[in-house]
Amino acid sequence: MSSRQAQIAPVSRLYAFLLLFLLCSVALVARAVNLQIVDTEFLQDQGEARYLREVIVPTRRGNILDRNGEPLAVSTPVDSVWVNPQELLQTPEDIEPLARVLGFEADEIERRLTQRSTREFVWLRRRLRPDVASEIESMGIHGVYLQKEYRRFYPASEVASHLIGFTNIDDVGQEGLELAYNDWLQGKPGLKRVIRDRLGRTVEHVELIRESLPGNDLSLTIDRRLQYLAYRELKRTVLKHGARSGSVVLLDVQSGEVLAMVNQPSYNPNRSNIDSDGLRNRAITDVFEPGSVMKPFAVASALETGRWTPTTPIDTTPGRINISGHTISDHHNYGPIDLTRLITKSSNVAATKVALDLEPEHLWSTYDRFGFGDVTGTGFPGESAGVLRNHRRWRRVEQATLSYGYGISVTALQLATAFAALADDGRLRRPSLVMGATNPPTSVLDPEIARQVAVMLETVTGPEGTGKSARVNNYRISGKTGTSRKASAAGYASRYIASFAGFAPSSVPRLVGVVVINDPSGEQYYGGLVAAPLFSTVMDGALRLLNVPPDDYDGMVANLKQDNARGDP
Repeated sequence: MSSRQAQIAPVSRLYAFLLLFLLCSVALVARAVNLQIVDTEFLQDQGEARYLREVIVPTRRGNILDRNGEPLAVSTPVDSVWVNPQELLQTPEDIEPLARVLGFEADEIERRLTQRSTREFVWLRRRLRPDVASEIESMGIHGVYLQKEYRRFYPASEVASHLIGFTNIDDVGQEGLELAYNDWLQGKPGLKRVIRDRLGRTVEHVELIRESLPGNDLSLTIDRRLQYLAYRELKRTVLKHGARSGSVVLLDVQSGEVLAMVNQPSYNPNRSNIDSDGLRNRAITDVFEPGSVMKPFAVASALETGRWTPTTPIDTTPGRINISGHTISDHHNYGPIDLTRLITKSSNVAATKVALDLEPEHLWSTYDRFGFGDVTGTGFPGESAGVLRNHRRWRRVEQATLSYGYGISVTALQLATAFAALADDGRLRRPSLVMGATNPPTSVLDPEIARQVAVMLETVTGPEGTGKSARVNNYRISGKTGTSRKASAAGYASRYIASFAGFAPSSVPRLVGVVVINDPSGEQYYGGLVAAPLFSTVMDGALRLLNVPPDDYDGMVANLKQDNARGDP
């Protein structure tokens, strides 16, 4: 009996194994049928998980335009190349041709990939030229991919670089208006899900996760024509006089809009190697002691008292005056002059006597109302407020020197804004760089006094004035020259800042211009010889480009008589 049981046992085990095998086969077949016919999404999800990728959809940064819609900064689509080190290192023979196209050494790429071998994403080069990107794509190297990006381009190059600024490799503003309005200009990238093959090529767009939003355009008050004109003439003047730097600002009197703002030295924002010394927008960030261009504001302060009129006499004999042990002198002994001639001849002695006749608080209040010692409010990064010490801390000699522009520091834009207020009947407007800004005027000076000062300033460009070189044919020009010594650790050195500030046409002021030339070399360093001719050239071109009608009718008649005398048609 036991022998028979021994024979049946192996057969039972065989049947049990066959039954178990049959059940497993049925289960596998049932599972396959379920996955292939009933529940098809599972295999699809598993396959997509191996080839499905979420891809950022780049978006365009907003354009920066001038007041006429001309581009100053635009974004163009480009390709950037990146690699998956884990894939590319499997075929090291592909590194050599890739390096040759990109202009790299093969060893350099291999070293970078080896150091980052655990990563799946490494940039090789951003923002490729179209021909380079096309060649890399045609090579079809496993583990090498192209990604769409945008590159910033600046058509005006160095002409508008200090205003516009530039972006970094990730298209984020770093300087100028690119930085100040980065949130407005920068769009929001989108996100989509795609299926890629083993070579990284997109074979199917699955879904859009987040729609991309392009950046907003920014329209500036700058007129590109005037910007080019001012930059060209400034660069010519800086080179001619061997100056260290210079700035020119043009403002619209009636709106406060900045029509041009240029500086030297400059830089090309389209290049990657930018000298940090040329990055500053000197017209807004750099301060200087303005010299005699401040005299109109001291005169305006005197007229406000009612004790002074344009014809009030002042004795400047013998051409110098001693204040607290400091000698203040004129270039010549002008003798008895009046308040108007103080401006015409730019007399330091007369300005000193006027300032010392005023209460310190009143003189300080006049300067303060015109915006000195405070930022102009443009919102430009790094804008300087200048320096205007409180009147309670003034010494007697400081009150005297403030009348002719020492002991106070200003920016070129502050000076332009203040002169615009003189030109606009004593109404001060905050300067604006962006179109659409609201610039309600604030009355800072009695209109009658402002007009009196404007008449005095017109004599500066007359036959006896210090700014004859600022004249413009067929237009009446009002302005003031300035020449100041530069301060150093040992006191005031024999280095100068030449300046000119003025407006035109004098009858109905439309434009205000300020020129500042820092440290001109050679014998010519006075504002009337260095800055005034530049003002004349820029203002001449600007008035004609903007079709401002002439107002110097006597000058036009005189020119016609000269032409007739020469027989010119």
